[in-house]
Amino acid sequence: MIELEHIRNFCIIAHIDHGKSTLADRLLEVTGTVSKREMKEQVLDSMDLERERGITIKLQPARMLYKLLGSRSLATSQKEDGSITSTSQLEARSYILNLIDTPGHVDFAYEVSRSLACCEGAILVVDSTQGIEAQTLANAYLAMEHNLTLIPVVNKIDLPNSDREKTARELKDAFGFTDEDILYASGKTGEGVEDILRAVVERVPQPKGNPEGDLRALIFDSAYDIHRGVICFVRVFDGQLLPRKNIFMFGSKTEAESLEVGYFHPKMEKSEHISCGEVGYIVTGLRDVSRARVGDTITLLNQRTTVEPLPGYKHVKPMVYATIFPVSGDDYPSLRDAMEKLKLSDASLEFEPEHIPSIGFGFRTGFLGLLHMDIVQERLTREYNLDLVLTAPSVALKVVRTSGEELTIHNPAQFPDPSTVKQILEPWMKVNILTPQDYIGPIMDIVTKRRGISGNIQYLGEDRVDMHFEMPLGNIIIDFYDKLKSISSGYASLNYDFLELRAGELVKVDVLVANEKVEALSVMLHRSVAETEGRELVSKLKELIPRQQFEIAIQAAIGGKVIARETISALRKDVTGYLYGGDVTRKMKLLNKQKKGKKRMKKIGKVEIPQEAFLAILKK
Repeated sequence: MIELEHIRNFCIIAHIDHGKSTLADRLLEVTGTVSKREMKEQVLDSMDLERERGITIKLQPARMLYKLLGSRSLATSQKEDGSITSTSQLEARSYILNLIDTPGHVDFAYEVSRSLACCEGAILVVDSTQGIEAQTLANAYLAMEHNLTLIPVVNKIDLPNSDREKTARELKDAFGFTDEDILYASGKTGEGVEDILRAVVERVPQPKGNPEGDLRALIFDSAYDIHRGVICFVRVFDGQLLPRKNIFMFGSKTEAESLEVGYFHPKMEKSEHISCGEVGYIVTGLRDVSRARVGDTITLLNQRTTVEPLPGYKHVKPMVYATIFPVSGDDYPSLRDAMEKLKLSDASLEFEPEHIPSIGFGFRTGFLGLLHMDIVQERLTREYNLDLVLTAPSVALKVVRTSGEELTIHNPAQFPDPSTVKQILEPWMKVNILTPQDYIGPIMDIVTKRRGISGNIQYLGEDRVDMHFEMPLGNIIIDFYDKLKSISSGYASLNYDFLELRAGELVKVDVLVANEKVEALSVMLHRSVAETEGRELVSKLKELIPRQQFEIAIQAAIGGKVIARETISALRKDVTGYLYGGDVTRKMKLLNKQKKGKKRMKKIGKVEIPQEAFLAILKK
């Protein structure tokens, strides 16, 4: 059994694109975990989508063996005269380093929190050309909450525009590090990587736990293999797990067998056991991934009555909702199968069937944010060959009725009769924006236009500002990030966390076409912008709905009050075209007959809104 003092568990945290995956590549290369022949960029990013976009989406563990040269031990010897001398000798000790590479984007913060719960230390990577950014702060504070030892690393020092002194100064100002704490490295050239490995061994505490105790292992991720069933990624906190043992999951009360156990090297390699303090995997053979939930505790079946489960993770709630429809109705069963398979590797994904008469059957789906939504759509399209349409993203609202009953609505169609509604609660977020000070004015402007409330402003170094706001999520998810990047020339970075549900003056804006309400086009808006948005909506519909033989009125209304109107004029047919000569009364008679016909058609005529119009309005 491996001694705990020879194990170190750590993760790499940073803002998006600050070089986590490249640094992880160098760590694997320097420790000889991956041979030069197998080496490629972003080794731990196994999905094609991760490689193409250059971002990490899923956390990925890897086990490295590292020999620390230069540990000094004191050797004593006795001289002939009886005196004792001591000499310092160099010795090499081998360590097992368990690395977990994590995503950097705000939408995947849940993946980061799961990694942190399995580690005792974290390498905090900061790009020396960019400095500290919003996710740097967010992930560092998250690591501090988990009582992790932070190792600050200034990365990309090989670049010509690198400013290592300024970045180090920001780290000292923001977190109180000293010059001795900060390391300098280049994930691209490998410079400084040995110093990082040495710092991990020397600074990160050894894992705690009882190697002789009852088994307690935390599931921090899972994958599904069509041949071997559910594979649980675990961190063992107490005891030891051997293959072919009966195991028990506390949360789901499920019994299974450890068909195979092993380590990530970085590919799965089976072993004789996983010991206390180590990170590894268990092949369970289970066919239902919900029985091996992330955050659950695994123990041996015969120890389940004596073992106390680990705290696990809080269940993450989706923040953004959209409905996914197949372009062809025949693909609905394929979409359902694809969604179920995708959920196996994405614990934060939630979905339920939904039917909109004008479009067809689809799934109302919950996401952690817009990038998460984009990634899910891309994976469904690529991996399962589906043509999809997504509705505009919306947020979940809590409605308190006059009777005291509380409802959670995910789309406007679920909104009850306004006369029965006492209060509408919408999610508000803590927003953190890091920007050069030149852009403070324009950023304040776009935030206040989106109902943001300004908080405190802190200076990081001479020209960087950390701005805090409170904003409704509904005003962040549509185009706020794009506008922020645009007005700050790409320099500002954004992070947001859930704050609370607050009462808001929200109204349901209905769309009426030829005096008939079209439920699929209804939207929930704040009263202050309802009129402007309503006008934009009806003018867009005017362009999309084809003209008929009669006049069509398109209206946006709040309850019984019309707030915007556009009219599609009737198609004109020259009914007098074939007349020649004769009295003018013949012409008037035909025109009056046409007028009566149009009037009758307006009363009884139905307007078929083409699917293209719905899709153009609903598409994000």
